[in-house]
Amino acid sequence: MDSSALSVDVPPQPWIGRFDGDGTEHRRWWQAVSPYVPGAEVPRNSGPAPAVILGFASDEGVRRNKGRIGAAAAPAAIRAALGPLAFHLDRPVADAGDVVVADGALEAGQARAGQAITAMLDAGNLTVLLGGGHETAYASYLGVAGSEAMRGGRRLGILNLDAHFDLRAEPVPSSGTPFLQMAHAEGAAGREFRYAVVGISEPNNTKALFATAGQLGVQYLADEDCTPGQVEDFVAQFLDGVDVLYLTIDLDVLPASVAPGVSAPAAYGVPLPVISAVCRQVAESGKLLHVDVAELNPAFDLDGRTAKVAARLVNTLLR
Repeated sequence: MDSSALSVDVPPQPWIGRFDGDGTEHRRWWQAVSPYVPGAEVPRNSGPAPAVILGFASDEGVRRNKGRIGAAAAPAAIRAALGPLAFHLDRPVADAGDVVVADGALEAGQARAGQAITAMLDAGNLTVLLGGGHETAYASYLGVAGSEAMRGGRRLGILNLDAHFDLRAEPVPSSGTPFLQMAHAEGAAGREFRYAVVGISEPNNTKALFATAGQLGVQYLADEDCTPGQVEDFVAQFLDGVDVLYLTIDLDVLPASVAPGVSAPAAYGVPLPVISAVCRQVAESGKLLHVDVAELNPAFDLDGRTAKVAARLVNTLLR
């Protein structure tokens, strides 16, 4: 792999998992995932787009946001949880390696990850970015916004599964600022900012953040209102108003009992079956362009519980 073509810092590493045999009937993720080779994309017929996984190993946004650091180890932990899963997908999956944020150089890392995502999207892939803190989201946005998918006035929707708006107005970007950064960038590009959040925790978002959300026209559903039916209707309505979708999953949207390994565990949270149903709904919409999973902190995980949840959600999204 020519990692420099994608501005990747660490090339894809070998995946591991349980071995039951070489036949397709025994295949698990670790046997199915191949290294991503730019320019050697799998020819498409009528099947789903190939998926490419990229890691974003970053703690810097969480550090700036005064959270519990450790999310830089998340890409490896999610891959380790994916590896043993039985592979039932109808699409090929490749691994492009990791972009690593070192020495506090968050903005440069986001730019490199964005360039890699743009290149992979323009090659016809569905891209999956494994963070990292939720500063991962701005790297994702840079990649999506720079891609050919945004040509011709297509309407981009940003759907966030999260307990927080992450609309902080701060002088330095962090894991708490990415969606305000996106709002500014969309405005500069002459596009409407279409942003929706499922799982907002009222006690964990200040009045100032709610005011900012109101000024920007953000659609949101509070965690206490996240019944299966309400969430399905909310997501369906949002999907109806966009042409392409970027889905971002902050694992702290889930209850702490389900996802303890995050920077800010949720006291309430949205049940896993509801979040999983959103993933299925989005995947079946035909509008999903890019997805990321953020805020896994393996240093605070219990029995790899949160990593396993992240892996299950990625598996659901790619089915």
